[in-house]
Amino acid sequence: MKRAALLTVLILAACGRDDRKVAAPTPTPQGLEAAAIQVGVIPDPANTDITGLYARESDRICIVPTAKAYRIGVFVDYDEQQNCGGAGTVTRVGETLHVTLGRGVTSSDCSFDARFEGDRIVFPARLPEACQKVCIGRASVAALDVVRLSESVSEAATLRDSKGRLLCAGE
Repeated sequence: MKRAALLTVLILAACGRDDRKVAAPTPTPQGLEAAAIQVGVIPDPANTDITGLYARESDRICIVPTAKAYRIGVFVDYDEQQNCGGAGTVTRVGETLHVTLGRGVTSSDCSFDARFEGDRIVFPARLPEACQKVCIGRASVAALDVVRLSESVSEAATLRDSKGRLLCAGE
């Protein structure tokens, strides 16, 4: 769908072109994604704040800023016996999010790098074994893939786990 929108924008842009004008050459984008970012069809991950509420079906992630970094909460809900819920911190370097679920003080905390794609967060398919401690049953946070629903801190701060605990509130 994004490609179809990009193609439509590029075709419409070409229709209004006047070849008689001599314009300075513009750098050629590398690939479809770069072209889409350049024309504003998709957001530039490098210039997008990560704060917000993300979701896909019953999977949820909240990210809110704190005085020191960002707080992240993760909730995956299959049912009462199969779900995951955890909170921790997240730091960002470019399009990489370094996620730590837990307090970040022991080596047994769940720690990994995820991808940030503007309005989408993707967890790796293979996570450290310590990440399973935020889950019950056979549920997992591996390969979690969510899109942004809201950039609102107040909405993100209301995410709760299966026990009713706020995952992104407080420090």
